[in-house]
Amino acid sequence: MWVKVCGLSRPEDVAAAIEAGADAIGFVLAQSPRQVSPEVARALGEGLTVERVLVTVDAVPDQLLRWVEEAGATGVQPHGRHSAEAGDAAIAEGLLVLHPVPVQSGFDLDDVAGDRLPLLDTYESTRHGGTGSAFDWSLIDGVQRDFVLAGGLRPDNVAQAIAEVSPWGVDASSGLESTPGRKDPELIRRFVREAKQT
Repeated sequence: MWVKVCGLSRPEDVAAAIEAGADAIGFVLAQSPRQVSPEVARALGEGLTVERVLVTVDAVPDQLLRWVEEAGATGVQPHGRHSAEAGDAAIAEGLLVLHPVPVQSGFDLDDVAGDRLPLLDTYESTRHGGTGSAFDWSLIDGVQRDFVLAGGLRPDNVAQAIAEVSPWGVDASSGLESTPGRKDPELIRRFVREAKQT
């Protein structure tokens, strides 16, 4: 099971994710309690071999690629306006692209090209991810392609989520925090362990 720990902003949180065995770490460049600059993302990810993913909102392609270079990132998760074009530009540069797909009463994967991974997350009209709320997993039962599951995942529910919908990967942020923006190392360890033992 591929595991991403997102919203990292402190060296000790990155260290906890790496020690736990995470396959990817995420840095949020958009406004959030977890927001960091590209320069901070570079410093936090320096020398690491795991995927380093930038989470952006409304970034145009040129800006996104500049941030990738500044941060030394290997992947992107572009939300909001311009996400399709930004994703195309990232794919052209050989980057991992997590394509956000909000899930409400339904969802549509038709416009998610096969060279990117759909990231199925809880829909909320005023936010792009990081809601801390899970959606009804039965809505995505039977998806016939690799996808990453996000939205309200925590150490105490990730094994159940994996058993129910068989994602290729899982992604968590707020469910691994002691306070907004500050990760709890024990929650990170438990989350990765629970995800990878299923």
